[in-house]
Amino acid sequence: MHVALNAYFWNQPFVGSGQYLRQLVYHLNRYVSDLELTLVYPHTAVDDTPTDVPPSVNVHLVPTRPGNWGKVLFEQRGFPRACTALGVDLAHVPYWGAPLTSPAPLIVTIHDLIPLLVPEYQQSLSSRLYNGLVSATARGATHVITDSAASQQDIERLLGIPAERITSVYLGVGREYTAVDNFLLDMAVQQKYDLPDDYVLYLGGFASHKNVVTLLKAYTYVVKGLGRDYPLLLAGKKPEKVTPQFPDYEAIIAELELGEHVRWVGFVDEADKPVLYRGASCFVFPSQYEGFGLPPLEAMACGTPVVATTAPGISEVVGDAAVAVDPRDERALAGAIIATLIQENFAAELRQKGTERVQDFTWDKTAVNTAVVYADVLEKVGHKQ
Repeated sequence: MHVALNAYFWNQPFVGSGQYLRQLVYHLNRYVSDLELTLVYPHTAVDDTPTDVPPSVNVHLVPTRPGNWGKVLFEQRGFPRACTALGVDLAHVPYWGAPLTSPAPLIVTIHDLIPLLVPEYQQSLSSRLYNGLVSATARGATHVITDSAASQQDIERLLGIPAERITSVYLGVGREYTAVDNFLLDMAVQQKYDLPDDYVLYLGGFASHKNVVTLLKAYTYVVKGLGRDYPLLLAGKKPEKVTPQFPDYEAIIAELELGEHVRWVGFVDEADKPVLYRGASCFVFPSQYEGFGLPPLEAMACGTPVVATTAPGISEVVGDAAVAVDPRDERALAGAIIATLIQENFAAELRQKGTERVQDFTWDKTAVNTAVVYADVLEKVGHKQ
């Protein structure tokens, strides 16, 4: 079986789609026999080629214009033309950006429908046009893979795709996320980011649906209860400007008088993330919408108590191994954080449940279950022919 994958996000492992693509390819290549993989990559510059590609995985470069318009052209023309030239058995777009027509049976992975669920993503004309386009392409795909049962229900409801054409495949947690520390590495990373001895951690994006504003409001109660003992560390790329999708965090922090209690860590290298998780007294993930919610699982794997929310895509994943509160309730969020910090027995219970919970989520399983979808799609298409 020869599968072509849209590799637009291959060189962006710091975003969710890029991480998913890399882990999927690495583990399909390692654990699934009789499978030929080709990365179809948009080539925009002389030195723009995929990095860290396994030797046995093929690469097909497609000359592409840079920018958003070039991305659309690659998705709608470049990728399907490459599939024709390669004569592949199956085409897989591992993010929500499939072509309207495909020369091979087409699978698209839709991680979530946040662009349709969050109003801030629908304010510009270009966003509405692109959301309309990818919604249409998803309806025309042979099969859809998604990350959770919650996202599958959203896809059925909002896109009108029948359940039999959707398969939920959980994501995995990398083996590098472990509670076993590496003294020298951990010390180096702690110095690199100037980490305090004790802290509460948020690591993720800062779009409005991530609900960091509610976390900041909740932290005003944490500060009153615990003083300066546990600063809140905000890790991840800080928004460069204020937009409808990205609130004015500096103004909010100043208004809440949290300047002495909140620290921006900034962008964190992938290799350094386990150390930040391990060093945290508590990890907080206040998101309102997620297709899966990988950071809470990563924190659990590192032995860190987790406070999350009752948002369907998160609660489905964390189960009872995290404290889950209403994402709109800042007081409940504050109470959960304080409880994990001052009740050691409670924190220890969360650590134990968390390390047990993550055993169910491996990239090996993701790859094998995805390969099963590949085989099922080809078999159904063959029967129709």
